[in-house]
Amino acid sequence: MNVIETHQLTRRYGKAEALHGLDLAVPAGSVFAFIGPNGAGKTTTIRMLMNLLEPTSGAARVLGVDSRKLTPKERRRIGYVSENQKLPEWMTVEQLMRYCEPLYPTWDRELEKKLLRKFELPADRKLKHLSRGMMMKASLLSSLAYRPELLVLDEPFSGLDPLVRDEFIAGALEVSHQEEWTIFISSHDINEVEQLADWVGIIEAGRLTLSEPIEALLARYRMIEITGNPADLQIPSAPETWLEVEQAGNVMRAIETRYVPERVENVCRQRFKTDTVVAKPMTLRQIFVAVAREGRAQAKASAA
Repeated sequence: MNVIETHQLTRRYGKAEALHGLDLAVPAGSVFAFIGPNGAGKTTTIRMLMNLLEPTSGAARVLGVDSRKLTPKERRRIGYVSENQKLPEWMTVEQLMRYCEPLYPTWDRELEKKLLRKFELPADRKLKHLSRGMMMKASLLSSLAYRPELLVLDEPFSGLDPLVRDEFIAGALEVSHQEEWTIFISSHDINEVEQLADWVGIIEAGRLTLSEPIEALLARYRMIEITGNPADLQIPSAPETWLEVEQAGNVMRAIETRYVPERVENVCRQRFKTDTVVAKPMTLRQIFVAVAREGRAQAKASAA
């Protein structure tokens, strides 16, 4: 079952296209990282999912309902935290909780108290006197205490120091694992989401480049390094599944996107006449950069 589904979701601003034909599926119970550079279309997507922005074309379903027809009943099942979210700063943390509680029949006072302690939030302090990190934790608390089925986080780490980021992630993960909630998190901070997510979607210039479990993605990407006679290391003969092929002296490096150990080693030894082939695992950040570069190169080639 998918908690979020989009079909050819598109948003234009005049002639500019912020999102192009997005087909996305977010499985129930997953922690889905929606990553891309600033301006890639992440926030535009989320605003359409939350019915804060009308799509130009296409459709989205959230919790099985057309996003344009979300009712208060569905919204009570969704938690939403955004870097641009506005809170009533004249309230204390306690007043914010009491203001939100009647809006959500599933509000859990015990969970609220637990998260207050975990986040070390001063209940009697006014929101306007909180640091940015504390403000984001207060926003997260107000979105977790009613146990939403879907938690949407839009660039939640922006401007937070490393300690607050870790506390934010730990709080979201602890509760979501207990409840088997779905978390949909958009971010350009790859290092942070790698420790949080089990699924990833990469968006570049309004287009979805890939979407799959992180474990599968990390398994199929490798940095390949081949050492041999420079005359035998000819770039034009590189396999089609390779990206960023480069040669320097007696070493060729490339990124393999469909890694199978035996196949890659056999192809390299046969094609490049070498016995020295090293395949190194890649981080999500390294994969993201490679995919983004390839996407931009293809976009330029299409526009030419």
